[in-house]
Amino acid sequence: MEFSREDLTEAKRQIDSTLHKLRETIKTFEAKENAERYKSQITLAKRRVRAFEIANWFIENELEKVI
Repeated sequence: MEFSREDLTEAKRQIDSTLHKLRETIKTFEAKENAERYKSQITLAKRRVRAFEIANWFIENELEKVI
């Protein structure tokens, strides 16, 4: 499947935005008084961050090829 440079750039922008929100969510949960209560949400958010970081890596590699 092929994507245009614009498609890849927009996908990266959206992923970066979602990553920022997820990282803020993690900070919020970890700062709560009883953070242990939110352990599953924190774990899920961290796993999503990792998945989006991987996706970003692939997008960046594709963008280098498209130049």
